[in-house]
Amino acid sequence: MSGLPNCPSCHSEYTYEDRGLIVCSQCTHEWSLVIRGDAGHEGIKDANGNTLNDGDSVIVIKDLKVKGSSSSVKKGMKVKSIKLIHNANDGHNIDCKIDGFGAMKLKSEFVKKA
Repeated sequence: MSGLPNCPSCHSEYTYEDRGLIVCSQCTHEWSLVIRGDAGHEGIKDANGNTLNDGDSVIVIKDLKVKGSSSSVKKGMKVKSIKLIHNANDGHNIDCKIDGFGAMKLKSEFVKKA
């Protein structure tokens, strides 16, 4: 036995771990075992070391070039209602909408809590 939980979708016992997610080999359902508020979970921190939460507002601390655009996100721009992405492989762990740019992902190291 692997010690992993059964699939919450089809209740199959044939599950495996893949890049931080649990995957069902029967129905291909994927889910995370990370539970919000878990003492073992460190959280995502801003450039000053403050813990960020879903729905927070942040301020960009340096100009950020936007891939595929000639303009950039300017230092001091306020971003409202962020959504955190845990287990982000590329480091872009904040999902947000920025006025004038639309939906994009940011790295928490380039923002501070507002």
